[in-house]
Formats: sequence, C-alpha cells, structure tokens
Amino acid sequence: MSAQRNAGHGRNKGPGMFNTRSALTPTLIIIVGFLTLCPVIMLVIGSFSEGFGAFGTFTLAKYAAAYTDPEFGAIILNTLVFVLGSSVVATGLALFLAYLNNRSDIPFKFLFKIISIIPMMIPHILFAVSWVLLLNPTNGLINLFFKQVLGFAEAPLNIYSIPGMILVEGLLDLPIAYLIIAPAMASFDVALEESSKVCGARTIRTLVRVTLPVLRPAILAAFILSIVRSLASFAVPSVIGMPGRIYVLATHIYQIISTGYAADYGKAAAVGMSVLATSVTLIFVYRHLTSAGEKYVTISSRGYRPTTIALGRARYPLFAVVGGLSFLLIVLPVIVLFYTSLVPYSMVPSGRAFSLMSWKHWSDVLKDPVSLLSLKNSLFLGVVGASLGVALSILVAYVVVKVRTKAAGILDSLSFLSFSFPGIVIGVGFMWFFVRTPLYATIWALLVGYIATYLPYGIRPLASAFVQIHSHLEESSMVCGAGTFYTLRRIVVPLLVPGIVSGWILMATMFVRELTLSVVLSRPGSEVLAVQILRFAEDGLWGRLSALGIMMIFISTALVVAASLIGAKMTRVEAAG
Repeated sequence: MSAQRNAGHGRNKGPGMFNTRSALTPTLIIIVGFLTLCPVIMLVIGSFSEGFGAFGTFTLAKYAAAYTDPEFGAIILNTLVFVLGSSVVATGLALFLAYLNNRSDIPFKFLFKIISIIPMMIPHILFAVSWVLLLNPTNGLINLFFKQVLGFAEAPLNIYSIPGMILVEGLLDLPIAYLIIAPAMASFDVALEESSKVCGARTIRTLVRVTLPVLRPAILAAFILSIVRSLASFAVPSVIGMPGRIYVLATHIYQIISTGYAADYGKAAAVGMSVLATSVTLIFVYRHLTSAGEKYVTISSRGYRPTTIALGRARYPLFAVVGGLSFLLIVLPVIVLFYTSLVPYSMVPSGRAFSLMSWKHWSDVLKDPVSLLSLKNSLFLGVVGASLGVALSILVAYVVVKVRTKAAGILDSLSFLSFSFPGIVIGVGFMWFFVRTPLYATIWALLVGYIATYLPYGIRPLASAFVQIHSHLEESSMVCGAGTFYTLRRIVVPLLVPGIVSGWILMATMFVRELTLSVVLSRPGSEVLAVQILRFAEDGLWGRLSALGIMMIFISTALVVAASLIGAKMTRVEAAG
C-alpha cells in the first residue's frame, strides 16, 4: 500500500517535472541565444551604421572603406599564408606524434599526454613572447649568442617574419590537432595494414595508400580546426607580426579600433564580417567531418587489439625528437620568461648575467597599480566567471543530453556556435552592444563576453559526463516526488563532479589568459593580465612582462590545483556517503 501511495505521488508530481523541463529549455534558448546571437546581430548592424552616434543609420561606406583599402589585398594574402602554413605545421606534427604514440614502440609514451595537455595552460601571448625573447634580431638570446660568442656580424634569425609566425602558431595549435587525430589513430584496425603488407607493400606505401586515406576525416577535421584557431589568433600576430609590419586580419581590425584619434568600429565590423562568415562556415564543415567519421570506423569486434610497429634503430632518435618538441612546448617558454624576469636586460646566460640577477622587475610589477589591478581583475574573472559559466553549462548540458526534443537540438547548435567566433571580431560586436548599456567600460562587460565566448568549453565535458548518468536515477527521484532542480542538486550534480571540475578548469584557465576579446572590451579600470602583458610588449619592458607572465602562469596553475583538490574531496565525500 505504501508503495502504491508513493507511485501515485510520483505520478502526481511527474507532470510538474516535465513542465519544469519544458520551461527550462526555452529559457536557456533565450539566454544562450542572447549571449551568442546578440553580438553577431550588433556586428551586422554596426557594419552598416555610420558610427556609435548614428547607430542604425544605413550606409555602405564602411564596407567600401574596408574593402577598397590599398593594403587590404596584402593583408588577405598574409592571412592566407599564415593560417594555412600554421595549420599544415600543427596537423603534420600532430599526425607524426599520434602515429608514434599509437602505432610504434617508442619509449616513455607518457610524454604524449604531457604534450597534449600542459601547453594549453601556458597563455598564448607568453608562448609568443618567449620566442621573441629568443629570436628577435636586436637582443634575442639565441641571436646574442651567435653575435657575441660565435662572432656573427648580424643576427642570423628573425622571428619577426611570416615563417616565425607560422612556426609559433603551429606549435600552439599542435595540442588540439593531436587530440583530434590520436583517438582516430588508436581505433584504426591494423588488419587493413597487414593485408597491404601481405600483398607486398612496404611500410611507407601502406601508410600513404591505406592508413592516411582511412584517417582522412580526422586529419581534415584537425586541419580545419587549426585554420579556425589560427584565423582567430591574436597573440602571435600582435607580438610577432606587428613589430615586423606583417599584418593579418586580426591585427588589421585591432589597428582600426586602436589607432588614430577615433576608433572606427563600423569599419572594424565590416572587416570582421568576412572573418566571422569564414570561421562559422569552417566550423560547420568541421562538424560534418567529425560526424562523417563514423563511416570510416574499422574496429569490428572485441578481439581488436592494436599492434605496434618496431622502430628498430630509429626508436631512440625519434624519442629524442619527441623530447625536444616537449622541451620547446613546455619547458623553454617558462625558463626563458623566468630568466628574463631576473636579469636587468637581455643578455646571454653567463657568470656575469647570474651575478646581476635580482627581483627588481618583480618588485616593479608589484608596485605598479595597473599591474596589480589586472591581477585582481583576472583572478575575479577566472573564479567568478568560470563558476557562473559552469552553472549555466550544467543546465544547458542537461537539456541537450536528457531532453531529446527539437528545441534541445536548437539549444545545442546555439551553444556550439560561439566556438567559431573569433575573439576580436565578436568583441567588436559586443562593443556595439555594451556602449549603449551601463556595462560599458566595466569588468562586467568582460564577464558577459567571456562566458558567451567560452561557453562550449564548459558544456562539452559536462555533456560527456551527463551521458554516463542513467535516466533511471532521475526517474527514481521523480517517483519520490522530487522536482527537476531538486533532482539536479541532490542526485545528478554530485555524480557530475569530475565533469564539473574539468569544465571549471577549462573555463578558468581560458578566462585568466584571455586576450583577443579583452583588447576590445578592456578599458581603464578593467585591465586584465593579458592586456597588460601586451602593453609591456609594445613598450619593450621585457623584464616586467616576464615577471607578470610568470605570475599569470602561477595563478592558472593554482586554480587548476585548487579545483582538482576540491573535486577529489567532493568525490570522496560522495563515495563515503
């Protein structure tokens, strides 16, 4: 009888549960739609407007000025070479590493996990700066070594060039390309390769004629995503390209809004429209390729077990290559920054250099009110922004995974759309919106912009975590009369701790290091670390820049460690309960 009463109670509460779900979906569509579509709509309107003071006054003058600029052709060419070149470098290196990791007997494979994860914690602007400190033609450490120690008359290397930009951006985009190609390489059935070898084909021919064609969707997806990331990149073009007078679309937009007596946001919006359209198109192609990858599945049974290829004498030389790449991606940037933060000026490491080391640059940064404010603002945005972003991500991921309706599909598409938005372009769109609100020139404008831009980074790990939670748990809660939010809070969320921690870490680290959106929305009083570092780079204050950069890396690492420890503690408490 008691069970019948409980069942009847559950049936009475059931409709309320579904009504809550029905109300939650359109509410989230409105919120996410506002965050993702509002800046795009404002960008479109702004590109046809005469200016902030004449918003909505239709004109084509901004498009005419933008696309008839005599320098625009060279900027487009630079952009194409930079984007395609860096994507080829990133995808090629990722394919090389994925093949070694999954198909060979190379030792110490744990290095591949380090390469794929840790570089994401190093802000792109600091990575670019570290290469400038090494290879700039005036006082780069490597060039100084060539001139002072080896007697070269001129610096043999120049980072301020298209090849320099391609190299650094390619290394930055390598981890994300590897994370796309490696799973596909791991799931490849070696029976296809063995059949090729039985027919007399050598390893190289088998690789070219069998392995790579089957992996084509993953390779193309990695290549296209690298294009999207390099097209949106601002750190490398600003730190390396602008001093060498090499401009791409991102830095061209930055020039339009940051030089002259008055920023021309209408012209910037007109240029940004082409960047946005290209990026969105490429993201849809990327999604098509990743979904089409199912047609290339080659694992057919539980008996599948990948075999490894013996590298023979090349085993340790190739391991040395992987170790060198790890050093370039992880160790070198931090070492160069820390060393530069201690010496009075750029100098080759020597006895004299070590004798002159001091904490002066660190002291100068800690006494600089703007630097201290940027530290405070970035820490606030990292902690509060990531927390708000994850809270929204939990609700969105719940609807996308658990509420299988057309409206949930619309929400999924809206939430993924911002992944294709180049930061500096969408920042111009937000500027057109915020200038008409009290949020303009405040840290709250950055908070909204950050959440809107990086929402997919919170949703994806949480959606994966929701998939692992069986619907029977929620149904049991419904039978007992619990509502949607009570079920989420008491049953679902405790089981989501690993996904929540992953999403929070991703968003927090992104917020702390964010540059492209910040250079547009940041104003006096709302400076953040990345913008302050860019200012130091423009002024050539490499010592202060390096000290502040190490502080940025420390903050990011501390947030990651703290979130991991809290997540582990919550998991233990839940398991004990």
